[in-house]
Amino acid sequence: METFDYVIIGAGSAGCVLANRLSASGATVCLLEAGPRDRNPFIHIPAGFIKTLVNPNLNWLYKTEPGLGTAGRSIATPRGKTLGGSSSINGHIYNRGQQLDFNTWGQLGNRGWSFEEVVPYFKKSERRIGYGDDKFRGRNGELLVTDVTEPDQVSDAFIKGVVNLGIPLSQDYNGAIQEGVNYFQRTIFSGRRISAAKAFLEPAHKRKNLKILTNRHVTEIIFDKRTAIGVKYLLGGVEQEIHARKEVLLSAGAIASPQLLQVSGVGNPDLLNKIGVSTICALPGVGENLSDHYGVRLAARVRGVQTINERTRGLRLAAELTNYLVFRKGVLAQSPGVVLALCKSNKVYDRPDLQVIFAPASYKEDAAYKLDNFPGITIGSWPMRPESRGYVHALSRNMKDKPLIQPNYLKAEADQQLLLSGMKLSRQMLQTPELAKWYQEETTPGKSLQGDDELLDYARKHGTTIFHLMGTCKMGPSYDQNAVVNDELKIHGLDGIRVVDTSIIPTAHSANTNAVTIMIAEKASDMILGNQPLPAVTL
Repeated sequence: METFDYVIIGAGSAGCVLANRLSASGATVCLLEAGPRDRNPFIHIPAGFIKTLVNPNLNWLYKTEPGLGTAGRSIATPRGKTLGGSSSINGHIYNRGQQLDFNTWGQLGNRGWSFEEVVPYFKKSERRIGYGDDKFRGRNGELLVTDVTEPDQVSDAFIKGVVNLGIPLSQDYNGAIQEGVNYFQRTIFSGRRISAAKAFLEPAHKRKNLKILTNRHVTEIIFDKRTAIGVKYLLGGVEQEIHARKEVLLSAGAIASPQLLQVSGVGNPDLLNKIGVSTICALPGVGENLSDHYGVRLAARVRGVQTINERTRGLRLAAELTNYLVFRKGVLAQSPGVVLALCKSNKVYDRPDLQVIFAPASYKEDAAYKLDNFPGITIGSWPMRPESRGYVHALSRNMKDKPLIQPNYLKAEADQQLLLSGMKLSRQMLQTPELAKWYQEETTPGKSLQGDDELLDYARKHGTTIFHLMGTCKMGPSYDQNAVVNDELKIHGLDGIRVVDTSIIPTAHSANTNAVTIMIAEKASDMILGNQPLPAVTL
């Protein structure tokens, strides 16, 4: 049985950062990942995400419980299962979130997590190539963040039309102002995905004090009374152990982290009793407070202009493949969407509450990421800070059994109304004079659906996750009944263990989750090593 200073569970965005930073200190580190190494070529080709989202070798392929908000449907919920985790299968968007998101964390009693205090940790990991104020943007980190390199005329027209609707042109939505419309900033460089594994593990993997073990599914955290001392994992069906001298770091994500705690005896005693697990630490908040973005896509047929739909068929696809292999350019080098709009549903609000994405492509309705046979465009929208909350509950003491995931999408009336506002705004954005020369007709849901009840019914039947699950090991002070970790990410009532991933996010976050997860891990690394926090920025 091997022993390391630190044992990290999960090689996703957080786990990769932790492995790099902790091993750089000279400490011995073991990084355990349930999935394989990231050698599948579709991981590294930006457009290959369509393949990874349905590949069981790279993806946990979770499904939610049916709910009223989804018209009784189970929603497919991809989570990465390879080095890099979900950063190896996501849509590449680099979007940090709003100032008030982090200030709210601080107001909830979490010291050190205000916007001014977390900006230095965003900067630390980032190597921004493109415009940005250096007060907010990093230039020397490992994670390459670039601009869209091949803008197209449909997306250009979309942006101009949105600006003429009164939504400002964003100069840098990861800077001082998180509002407006422009092309994405993304984690792509020279036509290749920059996952957390590429950015943080690749430079560190040869360190003798870092051991990266793939295909190791952690089944239990080992406790000595209330101190975590190691983990059990499966390799080829045989259970083995690894011990930690200092800390076990749980970075398995918003689904697996609470599940692993529950099967290890940490959680709501009633649930633990149901699955036959003795309670080590009673924490009713484990697995609760689940938040996710739930969105609806509208699609339209266009004419007189080429979209990705035609560029990926027949001889054109062969040309695109050649363009990618020779020059690392073209459709295969792009993210799925290209334009991001951060909007207010009401102009009197102090900050955006709707996120909108635009793509010069369209997918068949209810098909698994298959493009339409005609020229098409798509716009998707969702409430940034949904009020609906769900839960993740282990159904047995066996980690091989997937947990019950109930996000309770659209349970809150406010989420329903805001989603309707997003759908109506999306229609306005598709029908601007700037797009008029190409716009032909709305294909989904179709212009026949106009009333709020009809649109909401469509949203329930056809909406989906935006893959931003968070909150199931909530960060908060000990007097918060639902808090699982404190502001140093240590689990309340336990020693030798921290949670470092999206599950600690206490409130719904106004952005995609890769950037914030990397920031959390950067900050956690300093905490774990006992380093002084980086100096806060002055606004």
